[in-house]
Amino acid sequence: MIRFAHIEYLYAMAVIPVMIVAYILFARLRSKAAARFGNPQILERLAPEASGSKRVAKLIILLGAVACLCVALSGPRIGTRLEEVKQEGVDIFIALDVSLSMKSEDIKPNRLEKAKFEIRNLIERLAGDRIGLILFAGEAFTQFPLTTDYSAASMFLDIVDVDAVPVPGTDIGSAIERASESFDFEETTTKVLIIITDGENTEGDAFDAAEDAAKKGVLIYTIGLGSPTGSPIPVYNAAGQQVDFKRDKAGAVVISKLDEPSLEKLASIGGGKYFRGTNAQDELDEIYKNINGLQKREFGVKQFTDFEDRFQFFLVPALLLLLAEVLMTENRLRWLVKWNPLRKPGEVES
Repeated sequence: MIRFAHIEYLYAMAVIPVMIVAYILFARLRSKAAARFGNPQILERLAPEASGSKRVAKLIILLGAVACLCVALSGPRIGTRLEEVKQEGVDIFIALDVSLSMKSEDIKPNRLEKAKFEIRNLIERLAGDRIGLILFAGEAFTQFPLTTDYSAASMFLDIVDVDAVPVPGTDIGSAIERASESFDFEETTTKVLIIITDGENTEGDAFDAAEDAAKKGVLIYTIGLGSPTGSPIPVYNAAGQQVDFKRDKAGAVVISKLDEPSLEKLASIGGGKYFRGTNAQDELDEIYKNINGLQKREFGVKQFTDFEDRFQFFLVPALLLLLAEVLMTENRLRWLVKWNPLRKPGEVES
């Protein structure tokens, strides 16, 4: 397995096509300048050892050196040993509501962005615990399974938006069922499900799903985002400008209200706690403090435990190619001209 310590340096390879274009433009300008100076055939006789093909060869060598140098700077590393590593922690699935109502702005900047901010903070605090993310609206799917690769988890979280689930609605029950299917109950780890939503369940029976999950030993925590009095759902155009609020078929503005009683009941069924989302408090931090008090058990994960740097495999060729480009002249190789059966009369023979 290959990893790059500084993968951003690979973007520097974009300079290669720029160098090629610059070479072509410079060659054309040089040809035009030579044509203005005198007859090209006479100029060729005045400089019989000049070689256009060696100029191209020098460019190719220089491009190869740049490519090798970019790869070397990116810090390629190779995993040399894959083994099962024992870790101790808790399995945490977060079920995040991505229905359109999560765009309401009664929590700044909006409910969804507030939730993503808290999840990102939680990921940064994790140490040994496995985390997974389930997105749900009218149906649920797993954004990423349980993992200890926190950088990858953050990357998948960044792309989450209300269009992640094409089916409209809010089916909390499907999210609980998906989490129950995703946990490995053969492992003895403590299993926690955190549901982040505005609580307006419009599909399925979430309470039955919560009871089934609780019977399997899943602890359920809930975070309610929004206000009980409700808030309209802004509608934006492609330029990111608000043009209206969401309206029902009668043309009335839809008000999205936080359903706290349902979320409190879900948490009670699952043996966890309910937290009311606010602009200031980090509710996931409070939940994580509760989770840290739970008994943590060992689990095994397959991972590379020894990565070796391999930048030298690219740095040495880069330096050799640069040296070759510097030492190479633009004159023709006399021995090659001598044995070239296609050479023109009068070309250098010795």
